[in-house]
Amino acid sequence: MTDHLSTKESKEIQVQDVILHLTQDIALPENTVDQLITGSADQVITGIVVTFMPTQHVIEQAIQQGANLIIAHESPFYNHHSATDWLATDPVYTYKRNMIDQAGIAIFRCHDIIHRYNPDGITEGLIFDLGWNTYVSQRTSETDVVTFPEETTVGAVAQQLKEHLGLEYVRITGRPETVCRRAAVLVGFRGNGHVTIPLVQKEHIDLIIAGEGFEWETPEYIRDAMQQGTSKALIMVGHAESEAPGMKLLADRLAAAFPAVEVSFVKERPVFEVI
Repeated sequence: MTDHLSTKESKEIQVQDVILHLTQDIALPENTVDQLITGSADQVITGIVVTFMPTQHVIEQAIQQGANLIIAHESPFYNHHSATDWLATDPVYTYKRNMIDQAGIAIFRCHDIIHRYNPDGITEGLIFDLGWNTYVSQRTSETDVVTFPEETTVGAVAQQLKEHLGLEYVRITGRPETVCRRAAVLVGFRGNGHVTIPLVQKEHIDLIIAGEGFEWETPEYIRDAMQQGTSKALIMVGHAESEAPGMKLLADRLAAAFPAVEVSFVKERPVFEVI
């Protein structure tokens, strides 16, 4: 994303300035979900919060920090296209929406944009967080293939993911003692069979590391492969857990691009707990 940096010294930075910075040289699809969901483009920014999901907690944090622009990867309103007509009388939605409007917070969705950076900004953030930059041997629009410098086990990789990403758990299909040399890293909802299965054979992948995907596709393929005696494995880390590092990296870059504005990354706890 280095090509997208341009320092802004003016103290009167508007929401539209940040949007133009984020979208510079990016060709968005016609049906993009990236939009200014609340607020107005001509608002003068008092602070920026970058996050994966603009939850109730994140919005409250923005208000406490005096920030009036939230840049989020996902929608605040529980559906991909941020439609709200079906929520008009829902008390959870109305409470959240009223709080956003009363605080004068603008929320900009940065989903398609960051996935179109070269390299993919979300995948880049995860690889950076894991310290695997030098292990990347191949990049596509959907995955980074990493080649570990020496053979390691699935269990060791899982432990590394937990430690670096601050996770209480990950989910594994396969044996923890399985030795792996090449892994495919797929963020978000890219863990489905039509993406992962061709990688296993074409790129000689031992381990799939994904955010999430349909449980009856890739996990079942890996289980069959394992039962047939092939050493393959899958680690699911969670959708938010795989994509939040990319938004954290974006926050760092926005702080460098807009030094006159306070920019912070707000992280949420995992949405699920294991009991």
